[in-house]
Amino acid sequence: MRYFRRPVVVGCVAIAAAATLAGCTNASQTSGSTAAGSAPSNGATEQISAAPLNSKAAALLPPQIASKGILTVATDPTYAPFEFYGSDNKTVVGFDADMAAAIGQTLGIKIQMVPATFDTILPGIASGKYDIAMSSFSVTPERLKHADFVVYEATGSGLAVLPGNSKKLSLDDPLTMCGLKIAGEKGTTQAITFLPEFSKQCTDAGKPALDIQLFPSQDEANLALTSQRVDGVMSTSVSLAYQGKLANGRFELAAGKEFKAAPGGIALPKDSPLTPAITAAVKALTTDPAYGKIFQKWEVPAGAEITAAQVG
Repeated sequence: MRYFRRPVVVGCVAIAAAATLAGCTNASQTSGSTAAGSAPSNGATEQISAAPLNSKAAALLPPQIASKGILTVATDPTYAPFEFYGSDNKTVVGFDADMAAAIGQTLGIKIQMVPATFDTILPGIASGKYDIAMSSFSVTPERLKHADFVVYEATGSGLAVLPGNSKKLSLDDPLTMCGLKIAGEKGTTQAITFLPEFSKQCTDAGKPALDIQLFPSQDEANLALTSQRVDGVMSTSVSLAYQGKLANGRFELAAGKEFKAAPGGIALPKDSPLTPAITAAVKALTTDPAYGKIFQKWEVPAGAEITAAQVG
């Protein structure tokens, strides 16, 4: 889904809503979940101190948002440690939930996390169904057309394999994956761009194309790997490492360098009047201790942090 890392120089840019709308994956996704600092039994437990109100950022809120006093935040909660369900199976927790809560605190408004399948979120943003979206979106040229992005972190992609990596798969050498079943989540940069590029490299080299297997959620892609229905899964490296840990080591990251680091951003409708307020809030937050503590809590490397100057 998604993917992110270091040198980031963009702040507010545009994104495309490329997929068609579809329904949610389960009944618990039909209603909003509260962003919470408390973590599930299978996640981090550290409590993050509230970020201070920034009156200048709050003053930039559009009147309708300020009067409503709440932001709806779309997210796909199948992507630990960034967003996933807590132990009650309905509260969205994780890195993005904590970051959304901190942004809300900075602006003096409440946050409502709204679960949705990943490939429906950007169309929902374009239609005005959600105020913003935080679901580890990477900033790509394909997403720079119909919505705004406010960058708030940055990292890259990795490849999950079964323990021991007996097939010696590696993103350092995509030809190691030729002819094999490699999974991704629908609508992600990995699914739309990277895996097809790898497949072309294989055919250009006279080898069999990748057998690309796409799934509605990251959880389903991971399950396909652990049940040996696919040979590997490509996704955000931080997320795959964390998910492998939660899965008691049933899969692991293949050795090699992080692939194509890129900025990750908060999505808003194009030219949204809310964009300046979110930008100001993120800038303020990057200078507050809460920002770094959220990265530490969810084991996201410090190299993924950005500065206020990199926000916009």
